[in-house]
Amino acid sequence: MGAPVTRFILSFLGSIFTLITMGAAVVALSIGAVFYVYGKDLPSTEALAKYSPPTISRIYSSEGKIIDEFARERRLFVPADDIPDLVKQAFISAEDKNYYTHDGYDMRGIAIAAFQCAQSGGSGCRGASTITQQVMKNFLLSGDRSAERKIKELILSSRVESVLDKEEILELYLNEIFLGQNSYGVAAAAQTYFNKTLAELLPHEAAYLATLPKKPSNLHPVRNKDEAISRRNFVLKEMKENGYLPENDYEIAISQPLLSVQGGDYTSFRAALPPRDYFTDEIRRQLSRDFGEEEFFTGGMAVRATFDPELQDVAETALRHALEKYDRAQGVWRGTGLKLPEDALAEETTWRAELARVDIPRDVDLDGKWHPAVVLQVGDNDARIGIEDIEDDADGHFISAADVTWAKKQLEDGALGRQARVAGHILERGDVVLVRALRDENGDFQRWSLRQIPEVQGGFMAMDVNNGRVIALQGGFSYQHSVFNRATQARRQPGSSFKPFVYASALDSGYSPATIVIDAPIEINTPQGLWRPRNSSNKFYGPTPLRTGIEQSRNLMTIRLAQEVGMEVIADYARRFGVYEDMGPYLANSLGSEETTLFNMVSAYAMFANGGERVEPTLVDRVQDREGQTIYRHDQRDCVECANPGIAPDRAPEITSNRERVMNAITAYQLTSMMRGVVDRGTASGAINLPVPVAGKTGTTNDARDVWFIGFTNTMVAGCYIGYDQPRPLGRGTYGGNTCGPVFQEFMSAAIEKYGAGKFRVPPGGQFIKIDRFTGARLPDDASGPSVVAEYFRLGEEPIFGVSFDGGFAMGSNLPLFEDVIERPQAVTTSTGETTVVGPDATFGTVSSGGLY
Repeated sequence: MGAPVTRFILSFLGSIFTLITMGAAVVALSIGAVFYVYGKDLPSTEALAKYSPPTISRIYSSEGKIIDEFARERRLFVPADDIPDLVKQAFISAEDKNYYTHDGYDMRGIAIAAFQCAQSGGSGCRGASTITQQVMKNFLLSGDRSAERKIKELILSSRVESVLDKEEILELYLNEIFLGQNSYGVAAAAQTYFNKTLAELLPHEAAYLATLPKKPSNLHPVRNKDEAISRRNFVLKEMKENGYLPENDYEIAISQPLLSVQGGDYTSFRAALPPRDYFTDEIRRQLSRDFGEEEFFTGGMAVRATFDPELQDVAETALRHALEKYDRAQGVWRGTGLKLPEDALAEETTWRAELARVDIPRDVDLDGKWHPAVVLQVGDNDARIGIEDIEDDADGHFISAADVTWAKKQLEDGALGRQARVAGHILERGDVVLVRALRDENGDFQRWSLRQIPEVQGGFMAMDVNNGRVIALQGGFSYQHSVFNRATQARRQPGSSFKPFVYASALDSGYSPATIVIDAPIEINTPQGLWRPRNSSNKFYGPTPLRTGIEQSRNLMTIRLAQEVGMEVIADYARRFGVYEDMGPYLANSLGSEETTLFNMVSAYAMFANGGERVEPTLVDRVQDREGQTIYRHDQRDCVECANPGIAPDRAPEITSNRERVMNAITAYQLTSMMRGVVDRGTASGAINLPVPVAGKTGTTNDARDVWFIGFTNTMVAGCYIGYDQPRPLGRGTYGGNTCGPVFQEFMSAAIEKYGAGKFRVPPGGQFIKIDRFTGARLPDDASGPSVVAEYFRLGEEPIFGVSFDGGFAMGSNLPLFEDVIERPQAVTTSTGETTVVGPDATFGTVSSGGLY
């Protein structure tokens, strides 16, 4: 080869080299420019070091058992050190086998993926993202499939490796990823699919979870079982080839069936949780208000609830008993209003599948579990039914004619059909119903019985009078039927259950339990017309002591007393006790015509029971954040001796209370004593019979639209109201005593047995004087008999006998009076020793046209 040829070849090769070099430089500069442009305004990776993922807030009982949980993303955060190596290895094998050796991105993996994509003509493209890149996409970038996002992903992945170590990045990934079934992170997924902790997972189970990040909805363990097993076995093979799984363990793992909660092979973790109820939902509502909804649902709070599971069950059952008893007494069959289509009734598998999809309450357990059922056939006398979760026996299950004779069917137009004599009079084929098993005294099955959710509703609440801890809360018959909490959300007229606040204001204003008030007719002109309030008995009883007035719930006495004391004073008492924020100063409100909640009323009665100290009701003892730090504690009292080991074993440590006093202690005891009379011989005497001293007050509004009873011992207060959600009369003979009283009796019987109770504490500074409870006359100290009562008076305060108060209202001339009537205004001595004038005259501005009893 000659020199010219050699020079030409060298020149050509030099040109080629120059072109390649310059091209590479241009490409490098271009890539650098692209990375520079896209890297200027990227999010800071340093924020990942402080990242707190949204996690589940859990509610615990006082015994430390999980009773409910709330979350937008169901995630259980687990630190990297607590995630087993098996789980890490499964996800690394499935997603990024070079994870521990690359610098955030895997160029070899990218090149192989690009080659395979080109080779397949675009049909076989697969992702080449590392775990670090996926973390960047999930935390700092969008999920769109674009070159721009990929470039940003590569830049951030490189950066984050200099901020966080591999274990910290893996921790973020394994706690953040969505793995189907509303499960975020590996811990929640292990619980959702296998009801196991991460430490309990077997290799094939960890491998299945590792298959889910790419397409969780397409690898369902039941619907896509074959594909799920195939993908699981691929991950197991990768684990073996990467040196994470010995050959013997691999062979065992791939031979395992894919068992799961979804397939019915494991019990769901939710099965251990009680159904959501009014108590935990009210905690959710209150904490969402106090801390913010976002923080509650994502902050991983640990909430210690106050409720007693045993007494919560008693409260639930007691209220349901009263509601069902009232409903059955109306004799109307409404059923559920639901029906299965005719073509679903032929095959058992079909009607069971259809019935399982029906939205019907499944949380009722009243004298036995209530089961959804469907009417399969209606005979001449009985009706055959199919029952959810109950296998058919050879003879089938039936509703007999004897079970329906109490009812008339409510027709579509609201009218009632004929009195049922056979099942077919109220049931049709395809009807969805609720049934429960009737059993005899020995627990032996007798027959299936129809049940229905009562139309009438109500609420119940019980709390500790000394610390405000709510022990039980029931907001209706069934939470699954109606989530509206009637104990905390329903605003109802309290009726006569408000009267104790009128009497409390009078006792603190210088009146006593022996003060005489006239029980006589009243007429008041109002803008709405002439108001003639009346007693429930439609009778008038003349001059009567305050004690008897509250025991017998005399409306006319209460109105006259309210006029004597002044509605402004009473409104201030209602605000002080938390019954109302701003009660209207109208006379009708002295009879409970303004609406409030059961929650407010029960909380206020607790202050009578504890001697007049303010107590704030709470459903929560303590709230901790995700780090375990206490961010709320209800009990702020100081236990000055709790750390002293020398306290005698028979003595409790001293606890200092800084609670505000809302009423005089002697007034509280006087009122409690008077309210004991309500239970012992007054309007609640027929329903309440407990082995310890009990005080309380009934309440029944106009036309019995709402009925109440609130009562207390020296340790616990409980209250109930019952009424229709759209208020309408409950019917004649329905009162607070005979309708809500049994609920209180049933609950308190169990509460006293568990927590005990005793005598109400008599405060110092007073003396007992015996009086006649009918006339208010003073009696000798040795007097006895049914009309004798020992009233407690402040020392130095001698009751004034022979004086009656009328409120300034005119009285009929034919009313037989045996005491003089003193005209108002009156100067009286208050509980603080001051002299004041009570009883401004009524005006149109302080009179309303209510009238409750």
